[in-house]
Amino acid sequence: MLLCGPSGSGKSLLAARSGLPVLRLDDFYKEGTDPTLPTVPESCDIDWDHPGSWDADAAVAAIAELCRTGRTRVPVYDLSLSARTGAEAVDIGRTPLFLAEGIFAAELVSRCRDLGVLADALCLSRGPVTTFRRRFVRDLREGRKSVPFLLRRGWRLMRQERSVIARQTTLGAHACDRDEAMGRLADAAAGRCAKARTAA
Repeated sequence: MLLCGPSGSGKSLLAARSGLPVLRLDDFYKEGTDPTLPTVPESCDIDWDHPGSWDADAAVAAIAELCRTGRTRVPVYDLSLSARTGAEAVDIGRTPLFLAEGIFAAELVSRCRDLGVLADALCLSRGPVTTFRRRFVRDLREGRKSVPFLLRRGWRLMRQERSVIARQTTLGAHACDRDEAMGRLADAAAGRCAKARTAA
């Protein structure tokens, strides 16, 4: 299961409530010193909301390995440092379904579908104002970036939110609110479990 949506839309909270094993796709951000990082037009800020700031190939490889073996190693990324600080093992055991969540998850829809490992792809949407407030409070609490950076980013993302959701749905994610997302997660889990029992 892929779960995307604008930053601050509640993806991590939904993932935690789902009861499914979770692969955090934010851990696949590039290092802050990477020369290929995109920047915001007319600004020196790194555009952390652009897919080019993220290692899609490594994320797909981790998803494929989890589906094949039930375990993989992933980076541990510190958003406040814009750096990888280590690596950790992710082990989902024999669970037939897991959730890969992050703002760029929709970028992986077609690749996961081609690999035959996609159960569903959801785009969580809560409205630009609600998302702005949740994102700013969270990022401030966690000390992710400086306050001026967070305000500039927050204002830009609030204006872009509808286009972000439009892009993610075009890539194959289904736009929905939290309640519909939970229902689709439950349906996918039940379907996968039923297939696993049949195969056994």
